[in-house]
Formats: sequence, structure tokens, C-alpha cells
Amino acid sequence: MAEGIFIVFEGGDGVGKSTQARKLADWVSSKGREVVLTFEPGDTPIGAKLRGLVLDPAWGDVAPRAEALMYAADKAQHVHEVVLPALQRGAVVISDRYVDSMLAYQGAGRVLEPDRVEQMARWATQDLLPDLTVLLDLDPDRGLATIAEKDRLEGAGADLHARARQFFLDLAARDPEHYLVLPARTGIKHLAQQIRDRVAPLLSDPSDTVEP
Repeated sequence: MAEGIFIVFEGGDGVGKSTQARKLADWVSSKGREVVLTFEPGDTPIGAKLRGLVLDPAWGDVAPRAEALMYAADKAQHVHEVVLPALQRGAVVISDRYVDSMLAYQGAGRVLEPDRVEQMARWATQDLLPDLTVLLDLDPDRGLATIAEKDRLEGAGADLHARARQFFLDLAARDPEHYLVLPARTGIKHLAQQIRDRVAPLLSDPSDTVEP
């Protein structure tokens, strides 16, 4: 169904996913590949509306199931409108968050049934799996401490974020071939090089090499 390469960055809030996603996108682009740098939730017009609904603290107490359904709707539109079209034309899609975030936060974090949440997420995304998920791991307290104004999920409490972190790690342990788990505070350049080392073999052009 997809001919390009799909790479996802996952992890807790404040771990540096966006920074590393941009650096990887720049590097892949320098190799002559089309790159689509995207994010969830919110990188479609519909998704932007849903992002406001799930993250604005002004909404107060949102039912966990309602929250999960809105995240699933965002993912469904994102895959339909952004991810699949890019993959089908052979692009490298790099996304800041994808299904694992929904499983970690809405499943483990909100203590919903993980299997039911995963079933909904996989259906919403047409069972599209990343070629590689880069998980940047960090104690949630350290990551959240860097965020001055927290959104509704960032401010949901230490226990939720601790459960989400452990679930991210459990997902990676379940499928190590498709995950790269890195400690998030080992230096931006060092992390970027480790990520390039792992991504380079995925690029279809055999002339792609890792920079020294």
C-alpha cells in the first residue's frame, strides 16, 4: 500500500522529538529524497480543530473515551490526507507522534483497555505501521519541567505520564527490530547521528551513506 519510508518519533513531552525530527528531515532531504515532515495531533485542517478540543485546558473534564475517539479521528484524517499520499509517491514521511502515543496516553495513561484502544487506532490508520519508530526516553518530570504553559494532557498528572512512559518502553521491547530507543538527554548532535545511523539503511538509494 505504501512505497515510501515512514519514520515516527515518539516519547514523552519535552524530550526533543520535534528537534530530532527536523534534523533528520534536513539530512534525508540533503540525500535527494522528498521529505514530508508532519505531526500529530493537528496537521490537517480537521486535525487542527480536534487538537484544540483534546488539548485546550478550558474544556475541563473530557471523558477518556471521548478523548481517545478524537485522537483516532485525527489519525484517520492525517493518514488519509498527509501520510498515505506522500508514501504512495515514494516520499520519506517523518512524523512527530503517531499511534504509539495514543496507546500510551489514552490506553495506559487514561487506564482504558489497551487492546480496545489499539484496535481502534489500527482501524483508524488502516493498519499502517512505521518502518522505524525512534523512542526518545526520559523521566517525565524532567521533560515536563521544561514546559512553562502546559496543555490539558501535559498537565494531567505525574501518574499518567509515568504509565505512558512505561508503555512506550513496553511497545519498543515487543518489536525491537522496528524501534530505536535512545536516552533523550545525551546531546542533540549525538542523538542525531545515532538516528542517522539507523535510518541510512532504510533509504532505498544504495549510495546513501552516513556522515562522519
